[in-house]
Amino acid sequence: MKFRTKIKISFSLLISIPIMLMIVAMFAIFNMQVKDVEDSYGIKGVGLEGLANQTKIYSKLTENEYDTIISDIKETPEKLADVKYISKLNDSLNKKDSFIIAKQDGVVIFNGCEDSEADMVDKLPNYRGSYEYPKTPEGNSYIYGDYKYLVKQINFKVKGDDESVYIVTLMQPVLPQIKIMIIEIVVSFILITIFTTVVLLFWLQRSIGKPLEKMAEATTRIAQGDLDFKIQTDKKDEFGDLYNDFENMRIRLKESAEERIKFDEENREILSNISHDLKTPLTSIKGYIEGIRDGVANTPSKMDKYIKTIYNKTNDMEKLIAELSLYTKIDNNTATYDFKKVKVDEYFSDCVEEISVELESKNIMLTYFNYTDKDCMVIADPERLKRVINNIISNSVKYIGHKKGAVNIRITDENDKIHVEIEDNGKGIAKEELPYIFDRFYRTDSSRNSDQGGSGIGLAIAKKIIEMHGGKIWASSMENTGTIIHFVLNKYREEEEAVEDEQKNIND
Repeated sequence: MKFRTKIKISFSLLISIPIMLMIVAMFAIFNMQVKDVEDSYGIKGVGLEGLANQTKIYSKLTENEYDTIISDIKETPEKLADVKYISKLNDSLNKKDSFIIAKQDGVVIFNGCEDSEADMVDKLPNYRGSYEYPKTPEGNSYIYGDYKYLVKQINFKVKGDDESVYIVTLMQPVLPQIKIMIIEIVVSFILITIFTTVVLLFWLQRSIGKPLEKMAEATTRIAQGDLDFKIQTDKKDEFGDLYNDFENMRIRLKESAEERIKFDEENREILSNISHDLKTPLTSIKGYIEGIRDGVANTPSKMDKYIKTIYNKTNDMEKLIAELSLYTKIDNNTATYDFKKVKVDEYFSDCVEEISVELESKNIMLTYFNYTDKDCMVIADPERLKRVINNIISNSVKYIGHKKGAVNIRITDENDKIHVEIEDNGKGIAKEELPYIFDRFYRTDSSRNSDQGGSGIGLAIAKKIIEMHGGKIWASSMENTGTIIHFVLNKYREEEEAVEDEQKNIND
């Protein structure tokens, strides 16, 4: 599109758009304020005429009380000579900036507003003889002192006495809603004008000058090594093609840089954590060896204790290195899996039997519940799945923290999946820490020198193995009560194997 054409379109829109938007805005503001008046004062049918004629609105405020008085005059006019009854009506009117004044033979017998001007009360017209009562009178407006009042006068006789009841309403110069409406219309006009002008100027700038400015800025930022920005456009012209090519180049450069940074950070983190975790057992081994060298282990029993400790710490280091090696293979997707059909009941029963021996030696009670069918099977790597169970239970044992430990294993059937729960009665995990317990090297202890030991990657390994099985793993916990590690695995179904065999035959 030519620049001259864009200028013509811009000026046309600058005139037409504000007009259309103002019409819509005024319609919306009007309806909103009419509704606000009706809701605020509990009246209906205000409309445009009501906003233009405020006397009509103030008259509508007291229609119900007016109708009540007229009904009383026709049926039991004596009630209106009762000050208590008039006071009750007055309480209802007070909520609407209105009150009642009652006169008997020209003498005030009730004044519902003690603060009302005496001059106003004295000047209220007295009884004027017979009076017809229209259904909804608008009353008469009077100015008394500094205030303007709407007065509805009702004259009648009670036992020969001339009675006059006045419903008096204080009329504000302008209804609050009308003030708000005027302000909103003015503000809307200003905002719409500003908005339209800014949008059109932005459109012109973007369509002509902005593309060149953005390309120059992008080139400078890339030259400075800054790749953390985007170049986007919806143009279908030459600028659009150039933008897309430039953005694709920037994305490839950024991905390459991020991968390099991530790789470097992960290597630093792994080296730091390995160094930290190996330092603790090495320090212990060094200390015990120095004790032997310095003759501290001067008895056979002490010597035996020192050697056993060194042996155990060496085993801990070996296990740590094995864990790290396994995690590296799993993380790099170089670990091999030997998937088989596994019967759930038989497999978990064997696992429980193996684990129970070790737990009994630590005075931890193990219970096992299987609620699946005996023929229920899953496709899994038995050895990898056993590693998952061992890692979870080992983690539970470390944090049970009291003598009467308990671990429960429950397996339930969930349609096409099995749900495994491994529950302990340990100290639990804080809610804010739960999302991170499957991260590598994360420990709920604030210090890595925890007496609990461990590599800190047991649950991270379990998570990756379960995900490689197409399952999901998560945790729930309550502090000082215990933790439950959940994971689900897909069931094996014979029809699925038949479909796979058929597909394999077709491919062959």
